[in-house]
Amino acid sequence: MWLYVALLLGFYFLRRWYRERQTVENLTEKYVFITGCDSGFGNQLARQLDARGLRVLAACFTQKGAEQLEKATSERLKTTLLDVTSTESVKAATEWVKGCVGDKGLWGLVNNAGIGVPVVPNAWLCKDDFMRILNVNFLGAVDVTLHMLPFLRRAQGRVVNVSSLAGRFAYSGGGYSPSKFALEAFSDSLRRELYPFGIKVSIVEPGAFNTGINEATANYHSTIWTELPVETKDLYGEQYWKNFPKTFVGGSWVKTDLSLVTNCMEHALTSCHPRSRYSAGWDVKLFYIPLSYLPASVGDYIVAFGRPKPTKALY
Repeated sequence: MWLYVALLLGFYFLRRWYRERQTVENLTEKYVFITGCDSGFGNQLARQLDARGLRVLAACFTQKGAEQLEKATSERLKTTLLDVTSTESVKAATEWVKGCVGDKGLWGLVNNAGIGVPVVPNAWLCKDDFMRILNVNFLGAVDVTLHMLPFLRRAQGRVVNVSSLAGRFAYSGGGYSPSKFALEAFSDSLRRELYPFGIKVSIVEPGAFNTGINEATANYHSTIWTELPVETKDLYGEQYWKNFPKTFVGGSWVKTDLSLVTNCMEHALTSCHPRSRYSAGWDVKLFYIPLSYLPASVGDYIVAFGRPKPTKALY
């Protein structure tokens, strides 16, 4: 019996390996629109696809980011400025894309633009802190996708939404996890809705990558602590705050090989048979995905283990 099971599993993985290595033809004639190309995953993916010969339409948040990307790539790559939280900016980018792609349509849309901070206890935040992240990570992606759909239908193209391990398991407070959970739900419904039109939708779930933890981010978190009411600071304690960034902002979480993620994005755009979900990083595959299926009490214990404890906690 076990021999048959092993043979079936072997056949399944061999078949998947073969299918996933079939590449879409005429890639040099296909247009891909990527948001959030100033730095991080979006910047590296734009360079990666440009090197492969695709026609990259890179949206940057700043003029400086756009100029630096243009200098590092070929003449095929074009840039525009985009603030995904502004519908007027999204409309302007849509008209720009329309002028670039013409009758060919848009082969790929990569919703990569996103922010991660603040990552602090929920009790330290207000509604506006949550809305700031949701507007970029979720509502911005929704707005861009809805505007680009006519071009995607014309090309029977692809949508790649960049989620996170936090879209599987909420490891901390703040709006980041809610925004990624919402993006995953949107992606699932979109995939089923667009299937009859020949459009494929993929979700990429990066592991614990540090692409934006810098001095400005550290200062932002420090400002939040500084502005907290005295009662709240008393409740958590100075030591809690000093140890908190080591747990969530840097430390052993940091990875620098962004190709683990951008290779997944590239595969979703260039493979004849892209996956519905890509888990980028062994921490996602071996820790966070299994953790998300455990009983809540077990998951809570594992995540709480080793975290700093508030001064006036019950345990």
